[in-house]
Amino acid sequence: MNKKLELLVLIIAFVLMGCSGGTNTKKDHERDSEIDQKQASMTNVQLGIGYFKRGNYEVSQDKLLRAIEQDPNNIVAYTTMAFLLMQINKMEEAEKYYLDALDIKSNDPGLRNGYGTYLCRVGRIDDAMEQFKEAYGNPFYKTPYLAYSNAGTCLLQVEKYGLAEKLLRKALVMQPELSGALISMAELSIKTKKYMMARAYVQRYHAVNKPSAESLWLQVQAERALGATEHYLKYARQLLDEFPDSEQAGLVGELGRRDRIKQN
Repeated sequence: MNKKLELLVLIIAFVLMGCSGGTNTKKDHERDSEIDQKQASMTNVQLGIGYFKRGNYEVSQDKLLRAIEQDPNNIVAYTTMAFLLMQINKMEEAEKYYLDALDIKSNDPGLRNGYGTYLCRVGRIDDAMEQFKEAYGNPFYKTPYLAYSNAGTCLLQVEKYGLAEKLLRKALVMQPELSGALISMAELSIKTKKYMMARAYVQRYHAVNKPSAESLWLQVQAERALGATEHYLKYARQLLDEFPDSEQAGLVGELGRRDRIKQN
């Protein structure tokens, strides 16, 4: 979203320049037309994001394609399209849009971070880490904690817990309430059997976010391991009540068959 705002500021600047007075020339008209196209492109990106949030992916995709047609250099349109395609598991197509955006602005740390997230999701961990390093190592990146968090979360997939923890802690020093880093630290703590730490990170997560199936499952595991039966049962029931169709509810059901949660 920062990049969108940055582009909108540029558009406004161009509009002000175009309205500075004087006789309209052919170049003025061409410039005005270009500005109109850029504005229209950003409008379609905003519409595309709105439809995406409502789950209307087909219309969202149409708006984003139109945005790219109107402004072939609109990197927000490319990256939003890439993210949309990732959500519907069209991974090869998603990579094409990331690469197109990087062709336009290869030194953009936000793009590097986004592409790293894509690479991690498709299992190209080493390539992903290179992109994350390009992002958080860029002194002009305003939100390096996002790249640190994504890098640490990515390393959880390959059980590199030491480096993952180091990166996630860096993210949380910069942004203590960063949801992704908090939940990843909780997951890391469960995997490394540091259950008190897992409890603490889930509690920090719940202080700034509504409980999710994922966060409640992590808390269930921590409380069970710590022998805190009352809390274990409480969060297990909450997960079953609020997210009955989730994968995590099925995992709690398996625990229930062993620990007789439903009978207590």
